[in-house]
Amino acid sequence: MLEIIVTLPMVLPPTVLGYLLALQLGKNGVIGSLFYKLTGSGILFTWEAGVIASFVVSLPLMVKTTTAAISAVDKELEHVSYTLGNTKLGTALLITLPLSKKGIIAGMVLSFARSVGEFGATLMVAGNMPGKTNTMSLSIYQAFQTGQYDLANILVITLILMSFLSIYVTGKMADKLNS
Repeated sequence: MLEIIVTLPMVLPPTVLGYLLALQLGKNGVIGSLFYKLTGSGILFTWEAGVIASFVVSLPLMVKTTTAAISAVDKELEHVSYTLGNTKLGTALLITLPLSKKGIIAGMVLSFARSVGEFGATLMVAGNMPGKTNTMSLSIYQAFQTGQYDLANILVITLILMSFLSIYVTGKMADKLNS
């Protein structure tokens, strides 16, 4: 059941996910009411809501990739670690995580890329308030809608370069991990 809940944001339309998040982030929602009690202000239509939306949207990529990487670790190596006296935590830290690091890094890059491109759910919970809650993707949309094509081009090129750079750096990190 937990796997279905974690994977659901990957397949739900962004507006549906945004709507569900808006319900939870509103003052009567679980997260929103807790945030209001702690801070005295609402979270809906803030940059924090945008971060939460980006996190929720990208979480399935991180979880799926990390789970696959951990599952690929040879269980015999973990068993040997236990027979040598290591605890589950010790085995995870000394064997499982180091052998899974390429998959974990890949999940981080995929999650980052998905977050950078997030549009629908973020728009639903954070809005598009220039200087407050607008993201690069929302700014591209707004520039396109208002005929500011030079600005849209600059933002698009910036996102492409950021994406290229993150993939390149990840590849270099993976190469270092392999050597």
